[in-house]
Order: sequence, then structure tokens, then C-alpha cells
Amino acid sequence: MQRGTYHPPPAHSPPLHHPVPQHVSTVPMMRSPPPPQGAYNSSPYGGQMGGQPQQQGGGGPFAPAFGGFMNDQTAQIGLQFGQKAAMAGQEYMEQSLNRYVSISALKHYFNVSTPYVLRKLLLVLFPWRHKPWSREQRPSTASQDPSAPNNAYSYYFLPPRDDLNSPDMYIPVMAFVTYILLSTLLAGLRGAFHPEVMGLTATAAFAVVAIEILGLKFGTYILSISNDSQLLDLVAYSGYKFVGVIVTLVLASIINRGQGTGGWAGWTIFTYTFLANAFFLLRSLKYVLLPDSSSATPAGGMQTVARSQRNRRTQFLFLYSYIVQFVFMWVLSRQDGGNGVKVVGGKV
Repeated sequence: MQRGTYHPPPAHSPPLHHPVPQHVSTVPMMRSPPPPQGAYNSSPYGGQMGGQPQQQGGGGPFAPAFGGFMNDQTAQIGLQFGQKAAMAGQEYMEQSLNRYVSISALKHYFNVSTPYVLRKLLLVLFPWRHKPWSREQRPSTASQDPSAPNNAYSYYFLPPRDDLNSPDMYIPVMAFVTYILLSTLLAGLRGAFHPEVMGLTATAAFAVVAIEILGLKFGTYILSISNDSQLLDLVAYSGYKFVGVIVTLVLASIINRGQGTGGWAGWTIFTYTFLANAFFLLRSLKYVLLPDSSSATPAGGMQTVARSQRNRRTQFLFLYSYIVQFVFMWVLSRQDGGNGVKVVGGKV
């Protein structure tokens, strides 16, 4: 069997015909907007092109972006809206609180200084030879008091910073917190600490303060005291008893070697602090509840009271300064060296 002769393919293949588009469409060139002036040519990873970071004007690579965000109108509108919302919330809170107590009046009672606090503590503990007890007043013109008529003077009491006889709320609040912490510490030193000690002590102190404030509110209603500043003065004076209670707890614990406030030492210290606090309240509140004509200012800063009303206020002053303060100070300073702290109606 014989094969045919093999003929190689021709050297040139036939030409290929490519399809030619009938409709030519142009694709628009997409170009990014030019970078802002002064912007950095940074890589996607935060580095600078060229490998070497450059500092301009002490700012970092993110400073221009942050500045651009702050300069955005939308961001500025958002910041203004946030500021207005914060101011509206603050005004709403002040209006809600002003329904019960004046914020500006409270600021007056916390206007204290370090020398005033030290001298006031000494006055509360050693009030026997202090004179005078009247509060200092200063005249104010119509520019300082818009309610005053033209060319007339009104008188206002100096803040505690400038007057030692002025009541404050800084010492009562700090003494209240110190009393709770000190009672818990003494219970721990006696080995009678429990997690409930601080809670029960704080509850007892809050109950005493709440009952006393309610009693003062009822007393001001009975005595026809409608001035809010006089009520705040009574609340401020009611907190000074915590100073005597703290001194009683500390000295009695040192003398009794951590065995509570019982014994002759505890009762002796308690008697002194109680009498000092009662004398301090009696002298101080006399110019609040029993103003006389000799202490009245030319503009009528303090008004006198009728004779029958004066007798009732004298009885209230004696009852509050001695009887009420004795009961409350005894409850607050009563501690047992064996089982812990005895509070109102409970044991720890």
C-alpha cells in the first residue's frame, strides 16, 4: 500500500477580516477634582509620597482634613444647634430648681474662704466670748438693685467670706459627709464593719436632716415667716450640729480606746459640744427670728415683730436650740463599742 505525497501548507495564510464597528461611541474621561490648596499628597496608608514626611506650620497630616471639617457649613450648623440645646437644657433645669429654691441665693451661702472656715469652726466649738453676733450689712444703690427706686439705698447682708456671723452651707454639707465616713471608719476600727454600716448611717443622717427641715418649714409657717432667705438661714444653722457630733465621736473614741461614745468621757464631751452648739444657735438665730428696732437699718432691712409674735418666736427659739438639738445630736453620736453603730431603730 502506497501513501500519497505530502504537500506542505502554503507559506502565507489567507488574510483575517476583523469586524469594524458601525457606531463609534466616545467614553468620557473621568477626572478627579483638584486637591485643595495646601493639602498634602499622602499615600493611602497615611504616609507622604516620596518617603519623607513634611511638617508645615506645626500641624500633622490630619490637621487639614479636620480643619476642613470644622469649616464645613453643615458642621458649624450642628455645633450651633448643640450649643443651643445645651443652653436650653440648662435654663430648663434652673427654672425647675427655682420653683423650690433660688440658685442665686444658694450661691451666696457657698461663697466662703479658708480663713472663714477655720474661724467659723472655732466659733461653733467656742462661742462663749464672741461679740458681736449681729450680721453686717452693706448699702446698694439702684444700679446694684434694679427693684430699688432712684437715688434710694437698699441693704443686703454680706456673704460668709466677708462676715463671720453670716450662715453658710459649705461647713454643714462637708460635716454631713465627714460624719458618714467617720462613723464607718470607727466601726471598722472596732472590728464591727459590715457593708450595711455606711448605708444605715447615711439613712439615719438623712432622716434627721429631713425631719429637721420639715420641722423648720412648719415653724416658719406658724411664726408667719414668709421670707425665703430666713428659711435658708435656718436650714444652714441646722447643719452646724454635725461639727459637735464629729468632735464627740473622735475624742470619745480616743479616750475610750475605740469602745464607742459611752462612759463618763463620752457623756462629758457630748454635754460640752451640745451646750456650745445650743449657745451658738441661740445667739445667732436671735437676729433672724427676733429682730429689734435697734438693729434695723434706715431703709428697713430688718422689720420688727409684734409682742405676741415675739413671745412665740422666743419659745420656738429655745425649743429648737436646746430640746430638738439635744435629741438629734444624741441620736447621731450614739455608738456602741460592742456591736457597732446604733442608729434610729436599728442595730448593726
